[in-house]
Amino acid sequence: MSLEQLMAFSVTADHIRQEQVWETINKSGYDEPYQIRRLLTERAVRASDKRARFVGLPAYEAAGGNVLRDLFEEDGGGWLEDVTLLERLVADKLRTEAETVAAEGWKWLDVAASFPYGHDHGHRRLQGTPTDLTSDEQASFDALQAEYDALQAKYDDADELPDEVDARLGELEEALEAFANRPDVFKPAEIIHAGAFVSIDGEGGLQVERGYVRREDEAAFVAATTEPHPEASAAASVADAANHGVPPVQRATITVAGQVGADEEDDDDAIRPLLDRLVTELTAHRTLALRDSVACHPQVAMTALLHKLCVDAFYQTYTPGCLEAGVRHVQLPGQTPDLKESVSAKSIADRHAAWNADLPTDEQALWDWLAVLDDASRLALLAHCVSFGVNALFEKVDRYSGGHGVTANGLQRRLDQADRLARAVNLDMAEVGWRPTVDNYLGRVTKNRILEAVREAKGEAAVQLIDHLKKTEMAKEAERLLADTRWLPEPMRLAEMTPPSDVTDGSAQPLPEFLADDEGQVSAAGEIEPTEAVAAE
Repeated sequence: MSLEQLMAFSVTADHIRQEQVWETINKSGYDEPYQIRRLLTERAVRASDKRARFVGLPAYEAAGGNVLRDLFEEDGGGWLEDVTLLERLVADKLRTEAETVAAEGWKWLDVAASFPYGHDHGHRRLQGTPTDLTSDEQASFDALQAEYDALQAKYDDADELPDEVDARLGELEEALEAFANRPDVFKPAEIIHAGAFVSIDGEGGLQVERGYVRREDEAAFVAATTEPHPEASAAASVADAANHGVPPVQRATITVAGQVGADEEDDDDAIRPLLDRLVTELTAHRTLALRDSVACHPQVAMTALLHKLCVDAFYQTYTPGCLEAGVRHVQLPGQTPDLKESVSAKSIADRHAAWNADLPTDEQALWDWLAVLDDASRLALLAHCVSFGVNALFEKVDRYSGGHGVTANGLQRRLDQADRLARAVNLDMAEVGWRPTVDNYLGRVTKNRILEAVREAKGEAAVQLIDHLKKTEMAKEAERLLADTRWLPEPMRLAEMTPPSDVTDGSAQPLPEFLADDEGQVSAAGEIEPTEAVAAE
């Protein structure tokens, strides 16, 4: 054992685990020090994880948790070894914080370490008003702002800020941001019919999203907030005060999304089609990025909308509705945990919040507001709204055309249109930040798929570096090799140009190879024909 290897093993005092790792790397021959550190800490949670930052290392260690530290290299605070203890501490602290929020009188609280993208869809969002600053708070805010402005002016022309000045500016920005992010105030009549989501933000702080009305509470909310006759209103207020106390906090459990993936060895030389769920998850990323790109290209969004209207008007495609035109918000059923934190998700959320702040709170006033909006803003708002209807998702076809699912021809038509839209907005999934990782791709496919990805991106020499490894180690090393290559799996690439399939003529294009189902093939008529094995069965 070299000195560097010995130094790597010092990250843990668990001798049994050390021996297991030593045996593993001796068999594989892949015994670099960084690989040893990775294997020794793969069951732990980094101190930079938002759960660890939310609880705090002192609280974790006080509860008996052990922190692994690297004695010879920078470790970013180390690794928390007891994941079960960490999750229990997170749940306890979230529950305590939720009880404080519940005292405000909300009807329900949903509590979780994190919520998936789109968790608030279908809820009415209440418009609160920022709390007024007290005289002391206003004086403190003014003093902080004055100090911040003075430092900015003093060092405006400096090439580099002194460390102490840079640190102080950071403290001032954080303090000023706390004033800007103080909770909104809601009306008591609204609060008793609404709720809040309590979770952890990306920086490890408490995140409380207040003021959401569920669909089942909508009727009661409207009845309670509609202005009645003054005498009836006074009577209702007395009755409401007598019958409504502060509702208890909803006891929600902390849930952690599980990863479904096989770790078995696969020695079959054939490259099998990708799993349906994996393709759905990959196209969910692409759908979100495509929405974001469409929203940034108003002219493309206008063309897409006019195309939809023309198909309805000239090809007799029936779409129910008053105007027979609209955008249906498409949900993303297949998600990986990182989808909510993706660049596209944050961009869409920021844009939506900005428009929401500009729109009038009174729905009746919305028409007049839109009527005087300048053309550039109208196009930008149109593009944002149209983008929510983008659906580039792969989903399993309805084989017998008797259910409510998509047919093979319908799926092909959707994917063809998605490619056309992606070309129009110059979508590049590598450019928007997607990278293949163990969690989102490499740990979910066979060894041959992993090697094929590395071969395409780095060449045969790189493949020879990892082709002798077991599946788990191979996936991790492939993630490192592919990190800066901009390689993308097939469902995320732009397909070659094909004839348009917007209007059906009784025939269908065959699905791409990666969409072929293991249990059947797509016929020329767009139906599923069983393979020999299925037919025999």
